[in-house]
Amino acid sequence: MPFIKVDVLRKDLNREKKQQLMRELNKAVTKVLNKDPHLTHIVINEIEDDNWGYAGEQVTVLKEQGFSNEKK
Repeated sequence: MPFIKVDVLRKDLNREKKQQLMRELNKAVTKVLNKDPHLTHIVINEIEDDNWGYAGEQVTVLKEQGFSNEKK
């Protein structure tokens, strides 16, 4: 039984994007591992910016400094 855990910043995904991510991950597990798609479990953990760090700084602080994780 595959179990997939995805950690994301809380504001990065809406309901539709989460559903799309779950479907695509399930397809990949089915194809690559040849697993029954009904046996795959996926959990998305949404983490607040204050609780996520990058290069020793909170994401909140980085965003205040102009950092963005958005595609350009």
